[in-house]
Amino acid sequence: MKKLNYLDELEAEAIYIMREVAGQFDKPALLFSGGKDSICLVHLALKAFRPGKLPFPLVHVDTGHNSHEVIEFRDNLVAELGEKLIVRKVEDTIKERNLVDGKGTIGTLLTDQSVADNFKSIVVNLQNTTASANTMIEDL
Repeated sequence: MKKLNYLDELEAEAIYIMREVAGQFDKPALLFSGGKDSICLVHLALKAFRPGKLPFPLVHVDTGHNSHEVIEFRDNLVAELGEKLIVRKVEDTIKERNLVDGKGTIGTLLTDQSVADNFKSIVVNLQNTTASANTMIEDL
């Protein structure tokens, strides 16, 4: 049996974790910004679950700061894969909850909360996870 190199080991571990999340949690989701890190996670999810469908939707939290090209790429990739995409807009959450911040910003926790209300587990790129994202996951 061929020994896995370090990258193969990391890939195998990531695939194992995704399968465990899908098998053990109700209503999981994969956060998908359209950036290079989340694209990598989508490809790992495809390796984990193809030829079937992904057992969770892709979720994009739209902060309103993405370029048109990123949104177009996101939509094209999801259409090509035939997977479910859920988009939540931070601005909608601000309006729905009548939120105001004295500094003029709401912050990452609001962004995270706009998604957390709907899912019990969220697969995220831990390299870029902020303290507020950790708080959101603890609150689930």
